[in-house]
Amino acid sequence: MSAPEYDSRVSPLSAGLRCKCPRCGRGSLFSGFLTVAERCARCGLDLGKADSGDGPAVFMIFILGATVVPLALWVEAAFSPPLWLHAVLWTLVILGGALALLRPMKGVLIAYQFDLKASEGGKESYDD
Repeated sequence: MSAPEYDSRVSPLSAGLRCKCPRCGRGSLFSGFLTVAERCARCGLDLGKADSGDGPAVFMIFILGATVVPLALWVEAAFSPPLWLHAVLWTLVILGGALALLRPMKGVLIAYQFDLKASEGGKESYDD
């Protein structure tokens, strides 16, 4: 049986943002919203060892903070809405942004982990 074919030029950033397998770029990385699949359905890559930790949440907080704070200040300066409107508006923007960014950020970190052959203490690799 021959080894599965995959494109060695898969960009970790592209694969991660599209939530695709970091090796072949075609199979789904996730089996649920944030649950990483055990194996890629296309190339068979063992994704069970992938662990992004808290990294996606940290990057998401930085991105949302750098975006929402200036927007909130601009809205206050330009329109002076009541505080309750700020609370409702920015709560919805932050929740929507968090839901939209968390999965791609997790995908990107897992793809870079695969690309750099990173593992815990160097004990495991994806292709074992």
